[in-house]
Amino acid sequence: MLTQVAEGVLVHQSELLRNNTVVVRGNGGVLLIDPGITGDEMTCLANDLRELGEPVVAGFSTHPDWDHVLWHAELGDVPRFGTARCAAHMRDVRSKADWKARAAEGLPPEIAEVTPLDLYGLITGLPAETARIPWDGPEVRIIEHPAHAPGHAALLIEERGVLVAGDMLSDVFIPMLDDVHDTNDPIEEYLVGLRLLEGVADDVEVVVPGHGSVGRGDRVRARMRQDRAYVHALRDGRDPDDPRIGPAAEPGWEWVSDIHEGQRRRFAGRTERG
Repeated sequence: MLTQVAEGVLVHQSELLRNNTVVVRGNGGVLLIDPGITGDEMTCLANDLRELGEPVVAGFSTHPDWDHVLWHAELGDVPRFGTARCAAHMRDVRSKADWKARAAEGLPPEIAEVTPLDLYGLITGLPAETARIPWDGPEVRIIEHPAHAPGHAALLIEERGVLVAGDMLSDVFIPMLDDVHDTNDPIEEYLVGLRLLEGVADDVEVVVPGHGSVGRGDRVRARMRQDRAYVHALRDGRDPDDPRIGPAAEPGWEWVSDIHEGQRRRFAGRTERG
């Protein structure tokens, strides 16, 4: 089901992980951001768009996590964009002979049999200096940053006051820091990403996270503050006062506390070495 969150901007949410697919209406069709996550859900999305008379004319993946680089033939053979780093990461993934088996192993078992992978990760990288998505519709500004994953980008639909945040600013997920590279500083990288998002906050009325509920008005900056407080707590070796983990966690999302515990141990080790 599509829900309008601003003029010309709609959201389709998955059942399992509350992934938000964002639909932006343009002059000749729609831009589809992070479609997912099962075949039936993507087919449902395609059918809903056909009923609206809105063909898909372009796609965009905010970052190279499995649930943000999916696609379905029913959505059409159209350009699917991402940052240059996002696309390079996916080319490397698909270059391995057993890439599909590896990708399938990383899927939640509940949907492993019903998530199509044939079109997985077929992303066209935009040049690093590209400021906006090339399509015939409202200007969509690309805010690339190093937080969470290689080539992560938030998207600002300036005319509509909507920030598509990728895997940040969620009300159900804590900040998940890059765990791919051992040589970087994922805490500082996450703070860089937050600073860039805070820099456009005055132009944002609605934030759509990769997972969870849409935030409006004062909740936009409140989520930025909450993510920053969590990252600072990790950096300083403190227990975060965060309702997304512990007894206050939303029912059904208690397992997010396990993600926190893994990050706490990981960064406690770095703090001790430092």
